[in-house]
Amino acid sequence: MYILGIESSCDETAAAIVEDGKHLISNVISTSVKEQALYGGVVPEIASRRHAEYISATVQQALQDANMAIADVDAVAVTFAPGLIGAVLVGVNFAKGLAYGAGKPLVPVHHLRGHIAANYLTHPQLEPPSQLEPPFLCLVASGGHSHIVQVEDWCKYHVLGRTVDDAAGEAFDKVARTLGLPYPGGPSVSQAAKTGDPHYYKLPTPHVEGKYNVSFSGLKTAVVNEVHNAQQRGEEVRVADMAASFQERIAQILAKKLLAAAADTNAKTICLAGGVAANGRLRQLVNDGAQKLGAKVYLPELKYCGDNGAMIAAQGYYEFKDGNIADLTLNGLPTLAIDYR
Repeated sequence: MYILGIESSCDETAAAIVEDGKHLISNVISTSVKEQALYGGVVPEIASRRHAEYISATVQQALQDANMAIADVDAVAVTFAPGLIGAVLVGVNFAKGLAYGAGKPLVPVHHLRGHIAANYLTHPQLEPPSQLEPPFLCLVASGGHSHIVQVEDWCKYHVLGRTVDDAAGEAFDKVARTLGLPYPGGPSVSQAAKTGDPHYYKLPTPHVEGKYNVSFSGLKTAVVNEVHNAQQRGEEVRVADMAASFQERIAQILAKKLLAAAADTNAKTICLAGGVAANGRLRQLVNDGAQKLGAKVYLPELKYCGDNGAMIAAQGYYEFKDGNIADLTLNGLPTLAIDYR
């Protein structure tokens, strides 16, 4: 079964075709990230306008790369929540028109479910032990979300923990801006941290109610205050050391919470997903901790960590099989729990 996936929840306009939820046929991404970098972050209005400009050509290119026509796909899947509402609506409305005109089923996909499904593309083998399939435990960490999720089935989820304020990716972006590093913050902080001392700055570990919940607002503020105080004293800010110290703290927090949840639930399979899943230090800590627990770790390829259409097409396959089909009343939503039914 061939699924065309469309993603437009933030600043990537993306389309892809995936076969049977695991096998990539084509994957095209048009991004406005360089334009957004001029402002130090995503400007929703600019993102929405660029989606409107890019989406038709992006979908057409995905079909062309697959040597297919829209008649050859079995369904059209689209991100309908959560995300920047103007951006989401561009994708939803385009997908509705495309599906209606082609007489294809329209499949609504939750953005975070898509991030988790990126792991199915990375580990598509048909036979165990390489094949990834539920149940498993997954940390979904991105610019707008930080969740620890029990994936009970292909379309059934239970949230164990989440951020109570800032998401991990958002904290990376704000710290990068404070340090004068370019957007997006995750890659730039990680790059700067390579030459830094992760123990030079003593950053706090925020405490929060809920055993598996996380909080990054105080950590971000601690970095901002440290930098501003140094500037007021006329002292040099050691950018590489601060980047390394911040990355170490945030990776330690995420890994500790995920591994605690894995130990308590006796999870034998652990995954990462989302843009922050590309962070090398986080991957190392989760791998090391999982070995001690006797759990197997699945990590998405770096190209699938950011927003892309392939992850939407992959999850769209399982949503379609689960009977999750939308009509033309489908609307975009800025927020929606991953475990919605």
